[in-house]
Amino acid sequence: MSKVNFEELFGRFSGMKIGVLGDVMLDTYWWGHVERISPEAPVPVVALDRKEYRIGGAGNVALNLSCLGAQVSIISVLGNDDDGARLTGLFSDNKIGTEYLLKKNSRITTSKSRIISRNQQMMRLDSEITHDLEEKDEYELFDAVEKFISKEKPDALILEDYNKGVLTEKIIMKVIEICRKQNVITTVDPKRKNFLSYKGVNIFKPNMKEVNEGLNLLVEEINEDVLNNIHERLEKKLNHEVSFITLSEKGVYYRQHGKSRIVPSHVRNIADVSGAGDTVIAVASLLYAATKDVDLMAEVANIAGGLVCEEVGTVAINKERLLEECKLLLDNDE
Repeated sequence: MSKVNFEELFGRFSGMKIGVLGDVMLDTYWWGHVERISPEAPVPVVALDRKEYRIGGAGNVALNLSCLGAQVSIISVLGNDDDGARLTGLFSDNKIGTEYLLKKNSRITTSKSRIISRNQQMMRLDSEITHDLEEKDEYELFDAVEKFISKEKPDALILEDYNKGVLTEKIIMKVIEICRKQNVITTVDPKRKNFLSYKGVNIFKPNMKEVNEGLNLLVEEINEDVLNNIHERLEKKLNHEVSFITLSEKGVYYRQHGKSRIVPSHVRNIADVSGAGDTVIAVASLLYAATKDVDLMAEVANIAGGLVCEEVGTVAINKERLLEECKLLLDNDE
């Protein structure tokens, strides 16, 4: 990797426009402490200390982009409910455009409530609808995507799939098609249901669990030859440009135009891996849109994913800390 002026690169983020399309969620954290077991059942009694609302799902990808200084819009379908209103407010508070959000009485806003004591999650309560959007809502959502591309002229569009029904096969196909026509970079963080529907995207970013499920594999040993074979299988089905696979504690892998590499992870004190994939796709998409350098993209996204794992719960990347880590770990000596 050639020498990079990271100050200049990070300064360019404010001029980048990115859209995030996918399943948004409201994450609620109930923080408390346990001092006794309930007399009613053999379960701990959690005395609540505080309650915190955070942006989750595809919204967390948008939050990471906003924290890096990019101009970002979220495109999705919410329920017309209190959780949807609260989530919309959180988007606005964090400088994430909400003009392309649709609110529907036929759906509820996905909400995940976590009860945490001593930095350990004790229980999670989920409220959600996971069936695909109705056809009329698909048309409205695609119309919102068209308006976004026409008005904002974005550098990239991220498709963030959490299997909650917003990214239907029809939406995926039509969105990728219009992005290709308008020269908008497409990146995707897939899930199993629509794993092989993202034909023609620029960057396809699954993790190894998703690869194994999506291709019906049982990979026991991870090395570059195995991953190159996986890329070739994916390329035959997707005809995409870049495979970018996260390998948990082993780092990340990429392949583009015959060039491949495993970028090893850096040593971290891991507290919580939730949300790391959101950070990786956000940083990778922004870096690639800004530089078209897939090696630099992988290096910086790898660092970012590790940094957010040092925090408890879903948190967004800190731009200043990421900048310092990049200068420390990636700046080559003259």
